Amino acid sequence: MRKLLTISASLMLLTVLFNSCGPKSSETVTIDLSQKKENISPYIYGQFTEHLGRCIYGGIWAELLEDRKFYYPVTDKYEPWGVRTDAYWDAGEFKILVASPWKTVGQAGRVRMTEKNPFTGKHTPEIILAGSTAAGISQEGLFLKPGLQYNGRIVLSATDPKSKIKLVILKGEEQLVEIREITDIPAAYTTYDFSFTPANEIENAILSITGTGPGSYRIGTVSLMPGDNINGFNKDVVAALKELNSPVYRWPGGNFVSGYNWRDGIGDRDKRPPRKNPAWTGVEHNDVGIHEFMDLCSLIGTQPYIAVNTGLGTVEGVAQEVEYINGSENTPMGKLRAENGHPGSYGVKFWAVGNEMYGEWQLGHIPLSEYVKKHISVVEAMKKADPSIVTVAVGAAGEWSRTMLAEGKDHMELLSEHIYCQDTSDVRVHVAQLKDNIKRVADIHRKYRTEIPGLAEKDIRIAMDEWNYWYGDYLYGELGCRYFWRDGMGTAEGLHEYFRNSDIYYMANYAQTVNVIGAIKTTKKDVEFETTGIILKFYREHFGHKPLDIQGYSGLLDVAAAIDTVNNLLTVAVVNCDTVSHDFNLKCLNGKTNEAVSYHEVSNPDPMSYNEPGKERQVDIKVVDWETKNYIAVKPMTVGIYKIKL
Repeated sequence: MRKLLTISASLMLLTVLFNSCGPKSSETVTIDLSQKKENISPYIYGQFTEHLGRCIYGGIWAELLEDRKFYYPVTDKYEPWGVRTDAYWDAGEFKILVASPWKTVGQAGRVRMTEKNPFTGKHTPEIILAGSTAAGISQEGLFLKPGLQYNGRIVLSATDPKSKIKLVILKGEEQLVEIREITDIPAAYTTYDFSFTPANEIENAILSITGTGPGSYRIGTVSLMPGDNINGFNKDVVAALKELNSPVYRWPGGNFVSGYNWRDGIGDRDKRPPRKNPAWTGVEHNDVGIHEFMDLCSLIGTQPYIAVNTGLGTVEGVAQEVEYINGSENTPMGKLRAENGHPGSYGVKFWAVGNEMYGEWQLGHIPLSEYVKKHISVVEAMKKADPSIVTVAVGAAGEWSRTMLAEGKDHMELLSEHIYCQDTSDVRVHVAQLKDNIKRVADIHRKYRTEIPGLAEKDIRIAMDEWNYWYGDYLYGELGCRYFWRDGMGTAEGLHEYFRNSDIYYMANYAQTVNVIGAIKTTKKDVEFETTGIILKFYREHFGHKPLDIQGYSGLLDVAAAIDTVNNLLTVAVVNCDTVSHDFNLKCLNGKTNEAVSYHEVSNPDPMSYNEPGKERQVDIKVVDWETKNYIAVKPMTVGIYKIKL
């Protein structure tokens, strides 16, 4: 018996030695440390924001009031909200603003819209006073935090200085805060500031603006923002954007840009005209224009990537926009920019020359043969305004991209492509969609380089400036669909494919950043990263920048590797979207690894798990103990990044 125990102990010792030193898996991943590919462009982690739904207004921008410049006429009929569905993307009903969110207060017929001398836009509300009986307007649905100061302004004019205007905060019919009483109002529009600090949280606060006395008064515009806003932007959203740490932001569209006049977004913010969103539902307030976008880029430490209007826009208008943004003060548009508060050039490098002009849904769509000529004319005018800019032409893999490259290759530095994927029931198929499409587009462009004379020498790379999943109900306003953990895993595999094609992808802009189909979702109270946002942040923080080839692996995991030359680390990223664990041995050629440094993972056994603002995060980045550098085992439904010292 003693002899048998001794043999058993020896076998156990050999097993321990084998497990600590030798292979544990039937699969081996071999990485040749000497075969480094072209560096991963940092712009692969780019973002895209569009004036759509609650991306800008109700998301990034801190304004609390809807339709503050009265695009919709204020009437006694109060039916501001309607519902829509998006049959093409199979989205359920979502709420949209279809009429004025301002409710009349007092006797019917006291509020009318006047087109004579409007403050901004085509009309301004005028309230006919009724002596001591209050008459005016109110807006409900405001969320106010306790102890936080709120700042606002109102533009008023009155026919009689004896009238009095009163601003209060209500909850139902109960007055909670008396903000300000304004008297001696002149006939000329005059701006009055106000502020208040609620003692308690108010879920559905009402801002009421009423007047008493003789004559009538007009309300040119009203604004209300939390006092902790940063240059007009939501403080908590700015913090999340900083955490996301994207190096480049595309703006202002998207379909929106093909009907957008950039001049509407400059000058006095209160005087900028409200417009119907040209491509989507709702109102474009024009509170966020060129200067505000550039402020945001400065706040979060990112580069701007500005799209210009080649739809309904003109060659001259686009050239003037480039000059306004990048020209010196000696140019006409540079002088106008200086008058609007920014003397120096913004020096914007990246410019999208139009958006999806191949699509019949695009405002100003014209046949390809005509559009190529327009593109060339626009780029020539842009380059005349600033020869240093990098222009990104509209592409769509197939006839459109081929023709743009064949005929316009001398008038672009990059070509854009877009990818959107929908829902599938099989998790593995669902996860692989982005990766497969990114590879498909890369393969097509490699073929173009062999078929189109002179193209290979031009080395025109791809800016995948819109890519994402797009499906499901719009829970966060127009296009505001939720993302699940399977979408996060798919985003990780998509990044892996960009890394594998680092020689052809120069930029990728996840669409979109906030709400809409975004990486970050907001409510009136809270801000949270989607599963996809967690993954984008995860790779930006932890993955290397010089990709390496993976050799010899035939398993079910998606494996990517890169060197972080700054910290002398090998980073190995793995996606396991299977229901069981998978493992492999790690073998390195032409170099030596030292100790295992760290392992971070994002994991949830349920591929339909998700994050939601105001609730405990279900999908997050975690640090996990890991010591064996030559063996990797990955749990089901997990994305992991391993770091090994070289």
